[in-house]
Amino acid sequence: MVVALLARCRNARHAMLTVLLVDDDLENRWALQLALESCGHHVLLAENGRDALQKAAREIPRLIITDWQMPEMDGAEMCRRLRCQPALANIPVVLLSALQEPEIGPRYWSAFLRKPASLNILMHTVDLFLAGRLTSAKLAPNCEEARPSRWRPVDSRCWP
Repeated sequence: MVVALLARCRNARHAMLTVLLVDDDLENRWALQLALESCGHHVLLAENGRDALQKAAREIPRLIITDWQMPEMDGAEMCRRLRCQPALANIPVVLLSALQEPEIGPRYWSAFLRKPASLNILMHTVDLFLAGRLTSAKLAPNCEEARPSRWRPVDSRCWP
């Protein structure tokens, strides 16, 4: 299966796009990094949601693939905080987990895949997002820690 995936990636003409890969498990990061790089993508690595938010702010990725359960900040919380930052709010996020997708509360990720996810399905999902064929729903930020705007409304009585 891996050989077929690598052959498919070599035959495809991908532009080099940046993907942020977030997982606390070194082996998972390594395997997914290998698959993404073999398809021509530039991969940024993070071990948890806090690290991922910092890296995403420095180098804005086209897609984020994240594990759900991680120390310090899990993938779902990272997605919520990502949507609160205007520069990062529209980045599609693929959430991976061995658990079932949560049914309660807002859904801040763009796609959910259950582990162990088929590498072909994951790479197909990545291709669809990066090609712009899938769009994430516009999520209204629901942040108690939203950053205040520098812009203030102008009182219409001040204008002639």
